[in-house]
Amino acid sequence: MKPENWVESLNCAIEGILWAVKSERHLRYHFVAALAVLLLALFFRVTALEFFLLVLAALLVIFAELINTAIETLVDLVTDEYHELAKRTKDIAAGAVLVTSIGAAILGYLVLSGYLFTLFDSEPTLVREPQGTVPIGALLVVVILVVLLKARYNRGTPLHGGMPSGHSAIAFSVAVSVMFSGSGLLISMMVLLLAILVSRSRLLMKIHSSKEVWFGAVLGSAVTLLVFLCFN
Repeated sequence: MKPENWVESLNCAIEGILWAVKSERHLRYHFVAALAVLLLALFFRVTALEFFLLVLAALLVIFAELINTAIETLVDLVTDEYHELAKRTKDIAAGAVLVTSIGAAILGYLVLSGYLFTLFDSEPTLVREPQGTVPIGALLVVVILVVLLKARYNRGTPLHGGMPSGHSAIAFSVAVSVMFSGSGLLISMMVLLLAILVSRSRLLMKIHSSKEVWFGAVLGSAVTLLVFLCFN
């Protein structure tokens, strides 16, 4: 029945949240993560702006998960049989949660890293450039390009096959970042070897072709190198 007043509407909303938390494990994880972030913010006595940003990020993640739960419930109401469009609907809703969670994690790093890593002579990162901006930015650019290229070529699945190899691109992006970070020749060679092994494993498991692996390796290396040359 339709709520007759705002109190009943409020009760319906609260019941919906409680049902979602009870039935969805991931939503419980998000609430626990939000609680942990809130306690860290209170412990480190962050500024008002930083506190607002952290609370906003946590709310956006929980909001996205609630919408995802509502969409999944609606799809299950419409059909209990497998349908390609039903799968796509659920996948897209889950993707919205993933994107929001990544954004919240980045924001949490920007706000809290200056408080968590004080042993490394860091300062609150909203008043200065945070450590690792260039390698993290380069990695995000590589991931975005991989997503766009996989969507363009429309081959394989997100984590299995397709052009280019995302594992190779990410592995070589990390390797190039380590080389530019001044970690020394030995560490750089070890990370490069690890990137090669990751790429080779995609061939041995017959998940990617040689062309896809090479393209991913070149993409990750070239984009990361370009970002370092332009912005470091």
